[in-house]
Amino acid sequence: MSEQTQERTRERGADAERRVVVVGAGMAGVQTAVALREQGFTGTVTLIGAEPHQPYDRPPLSKAVLLGTAEGSAFDVDFEALGITLRLGCEALGVRPRAHVLDTSDGPVPYDLLVLATGAEPIRLPGAEGVPGVHLLRTLDDAERLRPVLARQHEIVVVGAGWIGAEFATAAREAGCAVTVVEAADRPLAGALPAEAAAPMTGWYADSGAVLRTHARVERVETGGPGEPGHVVVLDDGSRLPAGAVVVGIGARPATAWLAGSGIDLGAHGDVLADDRLRTSVPDVYAVGDCASFPSGRYGERLLVHHWDNALQGPRTVAANIIGAAVGEAPVAYDPVPYFWSEQFGRFVQYAGHHTATDTTLWRGDPSGPAWTVCWLREDRLVALLAVGRPRDLAQGKRVIQAGTTVDPRLLADPARPLKAATA
Repeated sequence: MSEQTQERTRERGADAERRVVVVGAGMAGVQTAVALREQGFTGTVTLIGAEPHQPYDRPPLSKAVLLGTAEGSAFDVDFEALGITLRLGCEALGVRPRAHVLDTSDGPVPYDLLVLATGAEPIRLPGAEGVPGVHLLRTLDDAERLRPVLARQHEIVVVGAGWIGAEFATAAREAGCAVTVVEAADRPLAGALPAEAAAPMTGWYADSGAVLRTHARVERVETGGPGEPGHVVVLDDGSRLPAGAVVVGIGARPATAWLAGSGIDLGAHGDVLADDRLRTSVPDVYAVGDCASFPSGRYGERLLVHHWDNALQGPRTVAANIIGAAVGEAPVAYDPVPYFWSEQFGRFVQYAGHHTATDTTLWRGDPSGPAWTVCWLREDRLVALLAVGRPRDLAQGKRVIQAGTTVDPRLLADPARPLKAATA
């Protein structure tokens, strides 16, 4: 063992005296706890989750768990073997940074280092909170409540044509339900994609047998009258849509209201304002996953990414910086190429990068066909792409974005050529 390695081992021995508390037992929280152990942290690690269930992954909730082809999606992690203490059914109520105390429903929890990984919470439909038969799809309990709804093949109204709305509509059609999707904007995925990229997706709803109504705002949800199903969704134009059940998927916001009064800086969307090392504005507190935004040097702006891959990648940076700070190692910056995927209406949709309205749009393939890609360029550099049924484009494009190399737009537009062949 080299002298440098021996010194690092002695320094890391100090970890045994440090207590890391991770708030949130979703992907970001679990991966942070696991990454700490994998990277050699020897202190205590406590993982706190508000739900009573064993920590689980969320993407299967809108797919296999919802359709009953899987009973659950618990993470395959031996917490006991890793020396990770689980405190489930324990809600975080506040943080007192000066005292290094996390207040919870089970009482105060002292920490030396705190990691915020509370994720995001769904936005509720105004006026429909607590109405029986109006559902969200965010938790395992939500999916279990919706599973028998699909099994009974109800008429279902889905509010919101975003990612979760499209995925639920897909599952409901597979289960044999009649589905109407109402969207306030003029197209699906209006908050994520420009009109030209989202336009081909409009036809996917009709192809699957679902009805898509755009420019449609929900005014209220009523109890059904004589001859009507359990509910009626009333739109702002007076239309009445019968519904055995209503599923709301109109977005999510960072689950950070409990941080009020803590002194931890929050952004306009309620996001924890982390720095490029995922540290918050107060000492010894980090933030990761859906609840936090971070400054991207790659894109020159602060990003708030509500997707699975961000919750998988960020924890490695947090763990490296927690451990490295104790031994004087150089800090690690977090600047990923954002990535997410969705399965909807028989199509595999992937997106990598980040684009703005000023970036140049370039197509690879015919959007009326089964497989195509949209690329966004900035000064002849690929900054983002959306791939439908073209996973090779996505894999190669992500590497091109990471490398920051220039591309030849003429070659890039040829779907017969490998995307990587367009690099200059």
